[in-house]
Amino acid sequence: MRSWVAVISFPGSNGDQDALSALRDEVGVDARLMDHRETTLDGVAAVVLPGGFSYGDHLRCGAIARFAPVMTEVRSFAARGGPVLGICNGFQILTEAHLLPGALLRNRTLRFHCHWTHIRFERHGNAWLSNVRPGEVLRLPVAHGDGAYFADPETLDRLEANGQVVARYCEQDGHLSPTSNANGSSRSIAAVSNEGGNVVGLMPHPERATNPLIGGEDGLRLLRSALEILAVPA
Repeated sequence: MRSWVAVISFPGSNGDQDALSALRDEVGVDARLMDHRETTLDGVAAVVLPGGFSYGDHLRCGAIARFAPVMTEVRSFAARGGPVLGICNGFQILTEAHLLPGALLRNRTLRFHCHWTHIRFERHGNAWLSNVRPGEVLRLPVAHGDGAYFADPETLDRLEANGQVVARYCEQDGHLSPTSNANGSSRSIAAVSNEGGNVVGLMPHPERATNPLIGGEDGLRLLRSALEILAVPA
C-alpha cells in the first residue's frame, strides 16, 4: 500500500531537509529521505525532487542527476501517473530527464537570485494544485542562478493550449511585468506540468514558506493540496 512521500536526496542537494521538515512537521505526513542510488519506489505515494546543486551543477544543472539510479524508477512512476514535484534543481532535473518540456537557463541578470517573489497560478485540477485556483497569487522565495524557463515558440504555444503552464511570475496584484519576471523566463513562466498533470516543476520554493517565523506560509497551500488529493495518511 502506498503510504509515504519520498524526498530524493542527490549529492549536492540542499533543499532535501527543508522539504522533509515541511512535509513532516508542517503538513504532518509520513515523508522520508530516499538516496539517489535506490532502485525501487515501493510504498511511495508521491515523489519530491528537492532544490540544491546536484552533482555541483557540473555540465548543466540536473544533467548528471538525470542518470542517477533512482531516476529510472521515477520515470516509470511518472508514466504510471504517480505524482512527482520538482522544486528548483528538481525542476531542472525533470527537464533534463525529459519528464517536462523546456529547459532552465541562466538568469538574465547573470546573477544568483535569492528573494521573495509572487507567482500567479494559471490552472488547477492536478495532484499538486487542488488547493489553489486560477488567478490566485502566492508569495514564495526563490534561490537560483539558472531559473529562466525557456522553450521554443512552438512548444510554448502547445503548453499554453494544453493548460501545462502552471504558474507565472507576477506582481503582488497578479499583474505580469518585466520587473516581476526577474530571471527572464519565457512568458514569465515559473512552473509547468507534463500533459498528464501529475508531474510539476516549480522554480520557487514552497517548502521554505511554511511558517510565518520564516517569512511566510503560502507554500503550505501547495504541499497540503497535493497530499489531500493523494490521501497520504498523516
